[in-house]
Amino acid sequence: MSQAAYHKMNDQDKSSATERLRHLDPTRLKDWQIAEAAEQTMWPIDRVAAELGLLADELIPKGKYLARVDSVKILSRPHASRQGKYIDVTAITPTPLGEGKTTTTIGLVQGLGRLGKQVAGAIRQSSSGPTFNIKGSAAGGGLSQCVPLTPFSLGLTGDIDRITNAHNLAMVALTSRMQHEHNYDDATLAKRNLRRLDIDPRRIQLRWVMDFCAQALRNITIGQGGKMDGYPLESGFQMAVSSEVMAILAIARDLADLRRRIGRIVVAYDRRGREVTTADLEVDGAMTSWLVEALNPTLIQTLEGQPIFVHAGPFANIAIGQSSIIADRIGLKLCDYLVTESGFGSDIGFEKFWNLKCRQSGLAPDAVVIVATVRALKMHGGGPAVKPGLPLDEAYTRQDLELLERGCENLIAHIEIVKQSGVRPVVCLNHFSSDTPAEIELVKTIAERHGAFAAVSDHWRRGGRGAEELAEAVIAACEEKNEFRFLYEPDAPIAERIETIARRIYGADGVLYTDDARRRCAELQADPASRRLGICMVKTHLSLSHDPERKGRPRYWKLPIRDLLIYKGAGLIAPVAGDIKLMPGTGSDPAFRRIDVDVETGRVKGLF
Repeated sequence: MSQAAYHKMNDQDKSSATERLRHLDPTRLKDWQIAEAAEQTMWPIDRVAAELGLLADELIPKGKYLARVDSVKILSRPHASRQGKYIDVTAITPTPLGEGKTTTTIGLVQGLGRLGKQVAGAIRQSSSGPTFNIKGSAAGGGLSQCVPLTPFSLGLTGDIDRITNAHNLAMVALTSRMQHEHNYDDATLAKRNLRRLDIDPRRIQLRWVMDFCAQALRNITIGQGGKMDGYPLESGFQMAVSSEVMAILAIARDLADLRRRIGRIVVAYDRRGREVTTADLEVDGAMTSWLVEALNPTLIQTLEGQPIFVHAGPFANIAIGQSSIIADRIGLKLCDYLVTESGFGSDIGFEKFWNLKCRQSGLAPDAVVIVATVRALKMHGGGPAVKPGLPLDEAYTRQDLELLERGCENLIAHIEIVKQSGVRPVVCLNHFSSDTPAEIELVKTIAERHGAFAAVSDHWRRGGRGAEELAEAVIAACEEKNEFRFLYEPDAPIAERIETIARRIYGADGVLYTDDARRRCAELQADPASRRLGICMVKTHLSLSHDPERKGRPRYWKLPIRDLLIYKGAGLIAPVAGDIKLMPGTGSDPAFRRIDVDVETGRVKGLF
């Protein structure tokens, strides 16, 4: 069969599958019920891969509907490949409920597919923390989600487990080394082929990791008992996806780059203030051994059969918040359009995509989508508090153009952020059933007035059919020549780069440092190996400012920096603004209360 005939057959199958999904009503059915019904029309993963142009030896099957793709073989192909259009999806400042950014990413992929484009998506792996807590599994929703949902939500092909083991192996190496150095003199250590690192127990940089939200483990004491039970130490846990190892997976270009970066992770400081790395502990090679398979992205599909690469999952308000450079490079070699997603709003996710990920990858976006909702804009206009688990106030379901227009100040701020990169953004109004025609028109008018493309998209309810207007706007944006540029020079002083982000992205009037943060900034600036590291800001995603209670477009404020963390393996300095937890807490009404198993079929129900 010719390639053209093969694609024609697959197009017919896709159309048939899409029609069979039309009877599914997301206003009546939960996401897991839609995903379960969609299994009847889901393609075997080898067919998804074949249509994408993957060769048989580039696919590593993990069952009928999941596979890894061999990143080395694809990226080293000797024959010519596409260099597709590169699209990033970001958002306005969200409510605590989220505004459907992943759903929009999947919907856009489906919409471009319906317009006959060879398209793929790249998203982050779902963490068990949000999945079993409040936010859900990040697979999209309604008729714009990726499947199979249950494996996606419950570990997929094991990358987060590998990250967890690699990270915790560093902690095992650190704590056991401290115990041995405490118990033995230098001569005994030498006999055991160990040199004394003289680690300062007050300056341990790592904690243990796990993939759940467990606030009770934020601060713990370890090493209790006798001298054979470890070294007594104040410690704690953080989320696995906040680990520097996860950030390295997102940034690494290949195995050699990953291996170098793992060896640079700073685990502690010695009593003279010198760095102690994973290489000093001689654990970096063993850590990398856990990650070899994790370098290969996982391939799944949308409800309508388009390919989705799932790879890496670093936090956005703490770490870099992007899916991997490797997944993006693979998608661009195989597709006409690659849609990737950045965590949270443009002040966090897109800023890091723009000034960190693109600088590391050498790639530049052809289009940037800003997801907005009438709900979030009304909140920014002064609407009542939006809280997970509580019913929405009726202010969000009745027309109020004045409230909405005030809230559009937040949208304007995000448009201006993206325009600073030299790219004209596409504002996507993610359509809710309570949105009125007048409200939709107001948002589109304001977006266009401030220099953006604008489109409304009803993908959650209608899948790819509902995203065609958005897809057409994105195609138009990709055809428009842009002048992509970075926000700052990489060799500018650390304090200058922090100030630039605070003023030009967040709208602050300046930066305030604690004495410790100012001292730390000066130390890093004086270190030739640190002064050119990327700036990865740590702040809340619920406000343009550091204060989650300040909505809209805050004015007349300064950004407080209380600390600067260093992640030399990932190549990042992380200035900390406000009180951000590396280990989130589980809420009073977590999602795990509604997740169960059908004992007759073994099917998992209740995921969203």
